[in-house]
Amino acid sequence: MSIHGADTARHVEVDASDLPLYCPTAAAPLWARHPRVFLDVAKAGEVQCPYCGTKFVYKGPPPTGH
Repeated sequence: MSIHGADTARHVEVDASDLPLYCPTAAAPLWARHPRVFLDVAKAGEVQCPYCGTKFVYKGPPPTGH
């Protein structure tokens, strides 16, 4: 998982090793925590958290399996 940009809480690139994806991530500061929500980023290639608005972008080959 890598975080880019000046506003590091808004754009996060993830790969297959980050799946299943949920927000907030373990790296989120305690003050920025909200209820955990699982996000299906691999299906559409990107997804936005409904709580905090962080945009997750999937990079890499499509995951295999279920």
